[in-house]
Amino acid sequence: MTAIEVTDLTKRYRDTLALDHVSLSLAENTIYGLLGRNGAGKTTLMSILTAQNFATSGEVRVFGEDPYENAGVLGRICFVRESQRYPDDATPRHAFAIARLFFPNWDQPLADRLIAEFQLPMKKTIKKLSRGQLSAVGVIIGIASRADITFFDEPYLGLDATARQIFYDRLVEDYAEHPRTIVLSSHLIDEVANLIERVILIDGGSILLDEETDAVRDRAATIVGDAAAVDAFVADREVLHRDSLGRVTSVTVLGALTEADHAVLRDAGLDVTPVSLQQLVVRLTQQAASRRAAASPASEGALR
Repeated sequence: MTAIEVTDLTKRYRDTLALDHVSLSLAENTIYGLLGRNGAGKTTLMSILTAQNFATSGEVRVFGEDPYENAGVLGRICFVRESQRYPDDATPRHAFAIARLFFPNWDQPLADRLIAEFQLPMKKTIKKLSRGQLSAVGVIIGIASRADITFFDEPYLGLDATARQIFYDRLVEDYAEHPRTIVLSSHLIDEVANLIERVILIDGGSILLDEETDAVRDRAATIVGDAAAVDAFVADREVLHRDSLGRVTSVTVLGALTEADHAVLRDAGLDVTPVSLQQLVVRLTQQAASRRAAASPASEGALR
């Protein structure tokens, strides 16, 4: 079933177009990766979906209803953001007590376990916590809330590698027992690649990619070898990136390779390597940026 339906969503901040006619659906009980560069529109999209911002135009439905000033819907959503603010005298204990009152599915034993694993000082005021400890507060709320929809907007910035792994492990572990819709916005793409079931890539306020993760992994490949042979193989394919060093060329192409393609590559003595999700995201956003630059009025003026 559909948890969130977005139709033709647009958001403008004066002269800035943050979201450009975005349409997408988020299913129940699925982990999404919301990916993209800084300023791509990720936080704006999540803030509108959680009724913390207003769209310029378009429609948002959460469980079939408008989320704005809708307590029945908002009580089923948890939005954990890196910039979350708390009162100056608040401690983690206060933050968790408020969360326990707000989220009907709150699991206190799970929260206590996470507090111990993250070694979070409960009596220290939040404003005196380190960045990693502050991130731990948000992560604990996001997991222990067991909200029907949970958004994580880069909440684990500042966590060290061990703490991030605890977050990933506990999130997947609890999701397996208590499925819900989870949206992870992250720049640590390779770290979350094995967690997410569907990829949503946003760039320049538009959706570039909305596919199952397994399908995305086969979307591109890198061909390496003699420049002439590589150029001949990629002649009719969409090229995402090209590097050359002497007679050796490396070209990343979009599109799955067939068994026949692999046979041609072997006969031509060319190597093929898979493209990681992070590499694909980088190449697709670079391609989109190049196309926007080519289509801009300034570029047209330069050409004239």
